[in-house]
Amino acid sequence: MNSIIEILKTRGFVSQCTNVEGLSKLMDEGPVTFYEGTDPTGGSLHIGHMVPYFAFLHLRQAGHKGIALLGNGTARIGDPSGKDSVRKMLSYEQLDKNTESIRSQLDRFVGFDDKTAWTANNKEWLASLNYIDFLRDIGSHFSVNRMLSFEAYKKRLETGLSFIEFNYQLLQSYDFLELYRRYGCRMQIGGDDQWGNIVAGVELIRRIEGVEVFGLTFPLVTTSDGKKMGKTEKGALFLDSAIITPYEFFQYWRNVQDQDILRFLLMFTFLSVEECKSLCESGKNPNEAKERLAWEVTTLIHGKEEADKAMSGAKAAFSGSGSGDKSAMPSVKLSLSNFQAGYNIVDLFYDTGMVPSKNEGRRLVQQGGAFVAIPGRNGDLSAISDLSAAIGTDRLNVNGELIIRAGKKRYLLILTK
Repeated sequence: MNSIIEILKTRGFVSQCTNVEGLSKLMDEGPVTFYEGTDPTGGSLHIGHMVPYFAFLHLRQAGHKGIALLGNGTARIGDPSGKDSVRKMLSYEQLDKNTESIRSQLDRFVGFDDKTAWTANNKEWLASLNYIDFLRDIGSHFSVNRMLSFEAYKKRLETGLSFIEFNYQLLQSYDFLELYRRYGCRMQIGGDDQWGNIVAGVELIRRIEGVEVFGLTFPLVTTSDGKKMGKTEKGALFLDSAIITPYEFFQYWRNVQDQDILRFLLMFTFLSVEECKSLCESGKNPNEAKERLAWEVTTLIHGKEEADKAMSGAKAAFSGSGSGDKSAMPSVKLSLSNFQAGYNIVDLFYDTGMVPSKNEGRRLVQQGGAFVAIPGRNGDLSAISDLSAAIGTDRLNVNGELIIRAGKKRYLLILTK
């Protein structure tokens, strides 16, 4: 088996392949051009989108050439895969704006050099298609029965599949054909939810060009408790720092479950397999491995400076001491007069947005999940279980600051004015 396929398997990427032996043989013969497609249905990618791009970089490091296909054309229809209902139609202007934003995010991660990695935009060949000619030349190669056998369509038939969505598989297959003709692209990579679309493209090229191309998919990553990986209280773990701050991004990885550490180190970092395993050896503090995971992924997505800042902010939060860089922590400003009068603990957590209601605040306090610390003084967060407890100015440090925590993971720096 070709070494890069073994590497991808070892790191947990490989799920399905149309012909793994044939792909291995092709890779042994020389560099293979491959592609991964992303539709700009939003202005930012989230971490789930990035699984194929981590594999993209491993393939590139092994000498292969990658195309990041921006689906400005296919996004005009919307992929039904993994969706319970029709995607919201976006204006062409919005899709253009999203495309530029996503290209910029990918460029920071991949580093397009137009030699070993570059972008293409399927609007270039899809926007001007003649529908009659397309149906005649491309649609004639598709079996409706075969299309309906794929899981993505089978699921949507239960809730309703629009005709426009039914065309999506034809367009994605045509993308593969165009990339083969333009760049000699021989492989498409993507998430498992794209398996049906990828296989359709492989079959289309075989029928029209008489050439075998390949499809390789990766698992849709879930946490050890079965939840979709990358979900936060704000929703998906977006790469845009205006939606999810680098500190919040760092904290997500810092708080993963112990059972997920090794799997995420292997998949979301470029540390060697040996180092990943060493970090997770029995007897070692798992929090150290989590910090390393968080720092590595945040560096890859937001840069070393932001990762260092988030690490320092996290240390300040977890110790309660405020000895690190507190500027990275999420913060709110409250009036000093509230503390001078004695700030009721329930009101404090409600007013800062740490709980959605005062009933939730009372429940948090009663269950021992409300913590308060004085930054830079005692270094420890103490639980407040008295519903009538009043937080006074004696709880503020010399700068008028206070750190609070809700539950085990949610920290907030309070600034007074």
